[in-house]
Amino acid sequence: MNKVVLVGRLTRDPEVRYSQGENATAVARYTLAVDRRFKRDGEPTADFIPCVVFGRSGEFAEKYFRQGMRVSISGRIQTGSYTNKDGVKVYTTEVIVEEQEFAESRAESEANRASSYQQPAPAPSAPAGDGFMNIPDGIDEELPFN
Repeated sequence: MNKVVLVGRLTRDPEVRYSQGENATAVARYTLAVDRRFKRDGEPTADFIPCVVFGRSGEFAEKYFRQGMRVSISGRIQTGSYTNKDGVKVYTTEVIVEEQEFAESRAESEANRASSYQQPAPAPSAPAGDGFMNIPDGIDEELPFN
């Protein structure tokens, strides 16, 4: 079985391109910084995992995911290779995302973003500070789930 579950922070905003052809499909790419459980001197404290998301889920990532946001994903590991312009064979490993979701509330996300810029966090827009993101009306047709 090939199944991976990761929780980490986006290193940058997702990059989306569309496949060519009659039925163009969104292909979103992003990298998750996933903290290592055990830290040793002289070794990195996080792994940077490249992720690929297709279709409506890719469009969702483009619209709602931002750098620094903590997200949870599940999918499968896929390996491959190609020959670069210098004739060197390059090996790749990436996660093909099957499910993705926010792993923090909107208020936590805004607080983390503000602290990384050394600015005060904006007040959450959700009433009573319930920690849930407000989703605009009429967006049902854009969500990758029902």
